[in-house]
Amino acid sequence: MHGYADYTSVLVWIQADAPGAVQVRWRTEHDGRDHALTLDAKAVDDDVVVARLTGMAPGARAAYAIDGDGERREGAVRAQPYWTAGDDAQDVTIAIGSCFFLAPAEPPWSASTYGGGYEIFDAIAAKAPDLMVWMGDNLYFQAPDELDPASMAARYRRQRALPALQRLLTAAPQIAIWDDHDYGPNDADMSYVMKGESLALFRRYWANPSYGLPDVPGVFGRTRWGDVDLFLLDDRWYRSANRMNDAPDKTMFGAQQLAWLRNALVYSHAPLKLVVNGSQLWNRANRFEGFNHFSYEQKALADWLLSQRVDGVMFASGDRHFTELLRIDRPGAYPLYEFTSSPLTSRAYENPDNAERTNPDLVAGTLVGKRQFGLIRLTGPEKTRQITLESYDQTGALLWRHEIDAKALRFARR
Repeated sequence: MHGYADYTSVLVWIQADAPGAVQVRWRTEHDGRDHALTLDAKAVDDDVVVARLTGMAPGARAAYAIDGDGERREGAVRAQPYWTAGDDAQDVTIAIGSCFFLAPAEPPWSASTYGGGYEIFDAIAAKAPDLMVWMGDNLYFQAPDELDPASMAARYRRQRALPALQRLLTAAPQIAIWDDHDYGPNDADMSYVMKGESLALFRRYWANPSYGLPDVPGVFGRTRWGDVDLFLLDDRWYRSANRMNDAPDKTMFGAQQLAWLRNALVYSHAPLKLVVNGSQLWNRANRFEGFNHFSYEQKALADWLLSQRVDGVMFASGDRHFTELLRIDRPGAYPLYEFTSSPLTSRAYENPDNAERTNPDLVAGTLVGKRQFGLIRLTGPEKTRQITLESYDQTGALLWRHEIDAKALRFARR
C-alpha cells in the first residue's frame, strides 16, 4: 500500500507472508539515483514493515522494486507537488469513503450478506485521486475479536489482502482515521479496555504521517495535500458514553484534542481546511452517534469558529450508510458544509427517515442511500479556486455534484 506522500519522501506499507528480510530499491526520477534499504519483517508485527522512500523531489516519481517471500513487487510512487503563492495552483482531487465491511470467514458470521459491491474500489482508483482518505469503519471487528488482539490482527490481515482492494491501495496515497467498528465494539467509547492494542494495530496497518501527539494518544493529526490542510479527528479514544446525560463534561474529543484542533486551525493558511471525522458533526436530525448529542461541546466549537473567524473550514464524515451534503447557515458568517460519504461496501440505508429527508440544512438532491464514495476537487488559479463536491455509486456513476467558490468560505474583512 502507498502511504502518505510528502514533498521529498513517500511511505510504502508492506506485509510479508512470513518473517524475514524485505529489500526495497527505488530510483528517483528527477536525478536518476538508486536507493536501497533492507527491513526486517517480524511475526510480532504481523510481518509488516513500512519503507520511507527518500531522496524524492516535489512532484517527481520514483520506480520501486520490493523483494521478499521469494517474490517481487514493482510499482511507482510520486511525491506531493509543491507550489508557491506566486505560482498557479494545481488541481487537487481527494477521495473519501467509510464503512468497508467484509463478511467474516468463520461461522456463523460468514453467512452475512451485509457487505458487497467490492467493485467500488476499482471505481475509486479509476478516478485517479491524489489522495484517498478512509473516514472510519474501515473494517468491522466481530464479537470474538473484541478482547483478543491476535483475532483483531487476523481480521486486519485478511481484509487488507482482499483482491478487489489491491488496485486502489497503490493507485494513490492512503490515510485513515477510525470510527467505532475499527476501534472496538459497536458504539465503543473511552471505556474500551483494549483500545491500546487497537491503536497499535491501527498504526501498524495505516501509514499516516502521524498519530496523536507525544503525550496525547489517538489517531488524530494534521496533514496536507497541495493547498488543502486536512485535520483528522479521533472521535473514540476520549469519547464519553453516548447515553451519558448531555452535560458540559460530556465529550466526543476531549479537551486536549480540541485544544490541538483550535491551534492547528488558526495556524493553517490553507484556503480549504478540511476537518475529517467518523461521526457526523452538524446533523441536527442524527438520532444515533452525532455530535448533536454532545451539545455543549458542539456549541463551544461552533461559537469558537465564529469568534476566531477561521476562514475556509469544511467538514467530511462517514458512519451513516448514506451520502448527503449539509449546509449550516450562520448569521454574519459563511455557511458550514458537511459532506457525509458512506458506505463503501456495508449495507446502505436506502430509505433515510423523514427527519433526515426534511432536515432544513440538507442540500437538495444530495441525500442518497446507496453504496458510494466521494470526491473533493479544488481547481482553478490560486485566487479563484473552485471547490467541487461529488458523490459516485459503486460503479463510478455520478450521483450528485455541488460547486462552491472557495472565496465564499471566508469572513467579510473588517
